[in-house]
Amino acid sequence: MSQKEAHFTVEEAVRLDVFLTQKLEQTRNQITQLIEQNCVTVDGKPTLKAGLKLKLLQKIYIRFPDQKSTPAMEINFEVEVLFEDDDILIINKPSSLTVHPAPSVKEPTLVDWLKHKGISLSTLSGEERHGIVHRLDRGTSGAMVIAKNNEAHEALSIQLQDKSMGRFYLAVVTPPMKDEITIIDRPIGRSAHNRLKMAISETGKNAKTEFRKLLPSHDETEEIIACKLYTGRTHQIRVHLESISRHIMGDHLYGTSAKSDKMERILLHAYNLYFTHPTTKERVSFTAPLAPVMEDYLHKHFDSKELHARIDPIRLERLFSSESL
Repeated sequence: MSQKEAHFTVEEAVRLDVFLTQKLEQTRNQITQLIEQNCVTVDGKPTLKAGLKLKLLQKIYIRFPDQKSTPAMEINFEVEVLFEDDDILIINKPSSLTVHPAPSVKEPTLVDWLKHKGISLSTLSGEERHGIVHRLDRGTSGAMVIAKNNEAHEALSIQLQDKSMGRFYLAVVTPPMKDEITIIDRPIGRSAHNRLKMAISETGKNAKTEFRKLLPSHDETEEIIACKLYTGRTHQIRVHLESISRHIMGDHLYGTSAKSDKMERILLHAYNLYFTHPTTKERVSFTAPLAPVMEDYLHKHFDSKELHARIDPIRLERLFSSESL
């Protein structure tokens, strides 16, 4: 069997995805992706049905998609590694770095960097998303967990779904939040007016975010807040803040377009990440240091001593565990 294609004859009446999982020794998720990419034909006819019931002696043909990669010479950046063992890699994603390849992405991505470094990665998310359990928007920096094998990936995905994995974000907003605790539970979908944006939409997917006030700026026109996601929709924090007329500094897509906001990056950072280690079963927590640009901005506009006390990870965890809805 070559790397480009494969041929099989059905020997027993089973589902297509089950048959190919056994023959190719790949995960059900990988097989489903092959089928959805129109790479599989049954008796010469393309099929997109992973659950298709096969008949004896049918001919199965698989055309494997070309493996795309970014040349090593194009990877001219580094990513901070916070922790690594045989199962997981915790990184501090820099702002302006896209997580995985897509047709619209022309520059190297985090996945390209991981492959360039020769890091072992899970394959459950497909070729273009190797190792990626969850993502961060391009402009958002902060903590991410990368799965180095399929077992770890599956265990982490379950935690992501049942909310036992969580993240606390830090953001600088203007104007300050009205209430100490703000919980927004409104669905999000693609904006009908701007294809680059998401928006509150009754036909969108459910989305819930909790916001907590932390510290006002010296002039009280801005505020640093903590955010907790209960769902993981694209641009969720930004959309929910826009819905209550709040704007993250440096975010020139959502909210207001204040002339005073000349930040080159959005001041939104995935500060703390917690979950149960897939192998040791111990609860672990990782804090991603702020990038120099964000650190400098905070020290210039906020009381530094008070700031570090307010963003202590243990304090944030206790803050969200009390009175949360």
